[in-house]
Amino acid sequence: MRFAHLSDTHLGYRQYGLIDREKDFYNGFERIIDKIIDMDLDFVIHSGDLFENSRPSTDALIVVQKEINKLTDAGIPFYAIAGNHDLSRRVNPIPPQVLFRDNGIKLISPIKPYFKQDDYFIGGVPYMPQNRNLAFKEKLETLSKKAKGSTNKILVLHQGIDKYIPQYELEIGDIPTNFNYYAMGHLHNYINDSYGEGRLVYPGSTEIWKSNELNDYKNNGKGFVLVEMDDGNVETERVTVELPRQFINIRVDYKKLYSEMPNFINEISKLELKPIVNINVFGSDFTSSEVYEYLNKELSDLCLSYRPTFDFQEIDNDSLDYNPGPININRLIKDKLEDDGEDVVNFTIDLFDELSKDKLEEAEASVKQFYANRYGGDLDDY
Repeated sequence: MRFAHLSDTHLGYRQYGLIDREKDFYNGFERIIDKIIDMDLDFVIHSGDLFENSRPSTDALIVVQKEINKLTDAGIPFYAIAGNHDLSRRVNPIPPQVLFRDNGIKLISPIKPYFKQDDYFIGGVPYMPQNRNLAFKEKLETLSKKAKGSTNKILVLHQGIDKYIPQYELEIGDIPTNFNYYAMGHLHNYINDSYGEGRLVYPGSTEIWKSNELNDYKNNGKGFVLVEMDDGNVETERVTVELPRQFINIRVDYKKLYSEMPNFINEISKLELKPIVNINVFGSDFTSSEVYEYLNKELSDLCLSYRPTFDFQEIDNDSLDYNPGPININRLIKDKLEDDGEDVVNFTIDLFDELSKDKLEEAEASVKQFYANRYGGDLDDY
């Protein structure tokens, strides 16, 4: 059989507070479903974070209903588990995926921990935080025993593993080794590793949820994994779906800013969709207000969003009259919070930048995104 494995679609996410970005996430999901139908696959596995939060918008619900109906009409079952974004922080939370059971979603849950399709065992555990690690291990052990009589065994999880990230919920040794394919979710970068009797795969997110995913996107693209399984043997293939909107990171020396920007502006003016631009200006003897005013004039109409940051470099004060110059806020934040981790530092720098420019909607979105990513819950639940 051949099946598609995808994850972390985060439908309903309004990145930077922009409706255009919310639509980008919908469009990416729709293109993937169309590709799966065109490939005439046997089933689909979605390993968590179908939605951005546990109370999806009406638009997000409509998109999922439409796409699941298309799969059902094509005779392609859709197996899914809940990720941390799909679940509220309440006791025994019910993910929004349950709304589509009559449309064709086969939800892997505590009530229904596994399904069997022909000689395929498809079982899993929804996201569980690290403080429930003991209960999680017990569920994994039970699934491992239930799967023993099947030829093709698939385990579906939405968890971070210590082998791949520093902040994790599971250690690699906690995962049973008698499965042929480990359909993982939660990490947004593509990972395809050997484990147990086959492959352990994170397909990554289907859109750029955070700018630090750009390097992985350039190397591996965004999309899903095509899996072929027969008699316990597994072969995988990365299937990418082009993202029409570009994310661009550039770093410019202030001394060359005014000479190099016209060429850059000319290039992005040719793009079909307005890009997301992160621009870092470095150097000395300039003020952020001066550069921001220039960038705003040149880029605001050409970019969907542009996010400037500034790296002020020190100059030799011994050869100049004393002038303290602008305060390097980024460096102060980094020095103060570096013990709390890189994610906290980056979040604080971005939040300060957004608040200093009165970008209140973007700041609110950043806070919710950081909270969900770090603590696995929805800030609106509190």
